[in-house]
Amino acid sequence: MRPYRYTMADSVTSATANKTSADAFLAGGTTLVDLMKLEVLNPEQVIDINGLPLTGIAVDTDGLRIGALERMSDVAENPLVRADFTLVSQALELSASPQLRNMASMGGNLLQRTRCSYFRDLSMPCNKRSPGTGCPAIEGYNRAHAVLGTSDACVATHASDVAVALVAAEAAVELSSSEGERSVSLEQFYRRPGTTPEVENDLSAGELITAITAPRFPAGTRTGYLKVRDRQSYEFALTSVAVAITLRGRVITRARVVAGGVGTVPWRLPAVESLLSGQPAVEATFDAAAAAAATDAQPLRHNSFKPHLLRRAIVRVLTDVTAVA
Repeated sequence: MRPYRYTMADSVTSATANKTSADAFLAGGTTLVDLMKLEVLNPEQVIDINGLPLTGIAVDTDGLRIGALERMSDVAENPLVRADFTLVSQALELSASPQLRNMASMGGNLLQRTRCSYFRDLSMPCNKRSPGTGCPAIEGYNRAHAVLGTSDACVATHASDVAVALVAAEAAVELSSSEGERSVSLEQFYRRPGTTPEVENDLSAGELITAITAPRFPAGTRTGYLKVRDRQSYEFALTSVAVAITLRGRVITRARVVAGGVGTVPWRLPAVESLLSGQPAVEATFDAAAAAAATDAQPLRHNSFKPHLLRRAIVRVLTDVTAVA
């Protein structure tokens, strides 16, 4: 770890005014500290934001609001979140380990860097870490890598579970900087790698995530989050699926389907949603809709199983969510 300056922010205004592209915000530190130890990240200044008033969990008639500094475990265990935004609590409880969830902040989780081993290994080239050096994962070992949203520059998957659930919930992030405040749909917040994989989101150097919001689900909506992984604890998704399905009787009137573990960003599946809408909630509908998932996938040498795994995961979570009580 290289030397750096450490400061504690006493307000959002001072925190954002003092930050440059060479600096980093510190919340839970569960990603930042690891990457600093590896010297993957070498900020000149670390700005501790834990003293800022960016906490609070509220569920009311407008929907859900979570302060960016809320810890993942507190959000997952909140009874209002469990009752009205079940897929969010499910995704959080399937993330990381209990120890990490007790430390990691919600805002930090949404901004966590990829777990691609090439990104974390300084002996290897990586366009995301050092633009223009190449992406060894394309020809190397790539079982855990993305099959959707990839480019010749990067095939790293997005790591967050709860980001997938929040995109299904139509969530937005509230951002603050010295230029003012704005709200951005989480679906639009993340950027595919294209030719600039080092640019992962729509956050500018002086901006800070202050809160996460999501509207209430329509009446009759059932939700769920399924994560498929190599082991049942402390493991990242090979694929995951978050769904929000609105039923009138046994007919699907509205659908949101988002995948994780297969894309370079949380991957919404509008073709699947379209094939579900207006159809009966039966296995034949789920099979037909799931067949439209990953039609434009670009599998690599070791992850050609992912499109099929994604389709089966979609059918399973839809079957579970729409089961007759």
